[in-house]
Amino acid sequence: MDETPPPDPGGHPGEVFGAFFRQGLTAFGGPAAQAAAFRREFVERRGWLGEAAFADLFAMAQVLPGPSSNALGMAIGLRRAGPIGLIAAALGFALPAGAAMVGLAYLLPNLDVGWGDGVLHGLKLAAAALVAQAVVAMARPLADDPIRAGIAIGAAAGLYVAHGPVAQILALGAGAVFGLAFLRPPSPATPDDPAPRGLPAEAGMAALALFVLILGVLPFLAGLLDQPLLGLASVAYRSGALAFGDGQALLPLFHGEVVLRGWMERDALVAGYGAMNALPGPSLSFAGFVGASQMVADGGWVAGVVALAAAFAPSLLLVAGVAPFWDRLKLRPATRGAVAGVNAVAVGLLAAALWSPALTAAIERPSDWLLAIGAFVFLAVARLPAWLVVVAFAVAMGAFHPTVVGT
Repeated sequence: MDETPPPDPGGHPGEVFGAFFRQGLTAFGGPAAQAAAFRREFVERRGWLGEAAFADLFAMAQVLPGPSSNALGMAIGLRRAGPIGLIAAALGFALPAGAAMVGLAYLLPNLDVGWGDGVLHGLKLAAAALVAQAVVAMARPLADDPIRAGIAIGAAAGLYVAHGPVAQILALGAGAVFGLAFLRPPSPATPDDPAPRGLPAEAGMAALALFVLILGVLPFLAGLLDQPLLGLASVAYRSGALAFGDGQALLPLFHGEVVLRGWMERDALVAGYGAMNALPGPSLSFAGFVGASQMVADGGWVAGVVALAAAFAPSLLLVAGVAPFWDRLKLRPATRGAVAGVNAVAVGLLAAALWSPALTAAIERPSDWLLAIGAFVFLAVARLPAWLVVVAFAVAMGAFHPTVVGT
């Protein structure tokens, strides 16, 4: 007997914020696990929407940049409580992990030299294994046929040779063109729930226009005014706008933007990525660590908040912009093909990042290869939770670092 409560489209923003704040504290395991947790909470337990509507919103979230669970949460908030509900869902889900990652930016530089070096090494080894696991997991649904596999391999080879944001944008554009020409995935189902609270078409067009305007104007303003926070916001916004592939592409995107410009050390970036995977909530919280790390000595928490807001803004604007038109867009084969091509490029983008920066930062001695492989086995074969593997490697490497053992 089906005990799922009937869908209830009414709600208020405070209710949405509280529900997603709870998810931000408890939803471990990355976007796929978080989407499953959303289904249990909002379909089965709370009855905010039905199975078909959830599947429809999940399909929309898959085609948008950034972690799919982040966009899915915003879409549920929009459906439940309108535009303010969308913002409430984003804030509630992001707040716990965002605050933790900003705090980590202050903590890492102040760790004891020996123990701290070991912890950083453990975080980097775990991060390399996490990237390898993500490549395997993403390749199965996003590059499982000859055309998409070819797009992914070509993107990985090209991005191995050419680094930086321009190369990544060109690769994503090429993936969209190939997908448009050669790929035609099936369309998602149509929901049968009552009409949700959403946005009119005019508001959706305005949100899409604002998304494009910020993407184009913010880098120009940052260069013209030579203002560090604007430059940081520009990088975080662009990374959030281009992070296809469930947000795992944030590592190579931020590496191309902040490490290659000399704004941040590669090892700190990879260590922060590893730590992010030990936390619940959205992977976009990584932006808070990147922002705060660059300005710890000069109001780092402000930079962390700016980076978080800028990284989340693309998903917020795209959910608001696409939702009014989704019923029509999802039926167009060209739309689905272009998105499938971009997602295949995201697999290649992450595969290139597996070597640099993940492995090049983590492998310091030959024995590190065995440790990295062991971490991968724990994740992909034993299926231990990511947070457990990250914490275990950080603590173990901190305890057994040569400087600590020798004291």
